[in-house]
Amino acid sequence: MKRLIVGSVALPLIAGPNDSLLGITLVGNKSGTALSVPMQIVLLLTILTLLPAIIMSVTPFLRIVVVLHFLRQALGTQTTPSNQVLVGLALFLSLVIIQPVAEQIYHQSWEPLDTGQIGASEAWDHASAPVHGFLLRFAREKDIRLFMELSHAPPPANPSGVPFSALVPAYVLSELKTAFQIGAILFLPFLIIDLLVASVTLSVGMVQLPPVMVSAPFKILLFVLVDGWNLVIGSLIRSFY
Repeated sequence: MKRLIVGSVALPLIAGPNDSLLGITLVGNKSGTALSVPMQIVLLLTILTLLPAIIMSVTPFLRIVVVLHFLRQALGTQTTPSNQVLVGLALFLSLVIIQPVAEQIYHQSWEPLDTGQIGASEAWDHASAPVHGFLLRFAREKDIRLFMELSHAPPPANPSGVPFSALVPAYVLSELKTAFQIGAILFLPFLIIDLLVASVTLSVGMVQLPPVMVSAPFKILLFVLVDGWNLVIGSLIRSFY
């Protein structure tokens, strides 16, 4: 094989099946060729870097965490519950909702790939189908059409033909709209309490304390009496079924 001599180092110009070009090549094994260990590490680190963004964007985590932040603002409790608590709650609720899709991916894609029945490309196709169906259920047609036009892609013949490049941002926009709608509904009863307390405090001339501080205990008491956490979390989970 031809080599390029740079100083005292000989670099291969053409990498064969078992050659290494900067440590990243295809190496031979019993089933053909596979990625070398350095390349596998690079891909794994890349996936791990993108994993938080994927979890926050293409799972129910997005809708849940936005609604929980709206709820905290409506209650006027500032930093209670803390961001860590809200994120942890949203994460575990997302796992509950996404569990059927994850099981479907495991049985249709990972198990056949692990036993050698299918290859990596077929495993990707089997895994992407449930994810595509899940995103398509909650992405609005208007948002999908917008990103299809922005990407200048031809219109698909059927919903299953919508590419991920248009489906994922459409899903994010749709979830943001849904979360803001739910947040606005959550704000209304607490806004009424704020207006009532503000009108009463101003009519009696109580200007020493801000109305928000006076109304906070009443909002928290109302939320506890109606078992607000149960209602909010139950409604959020049901909105995905």
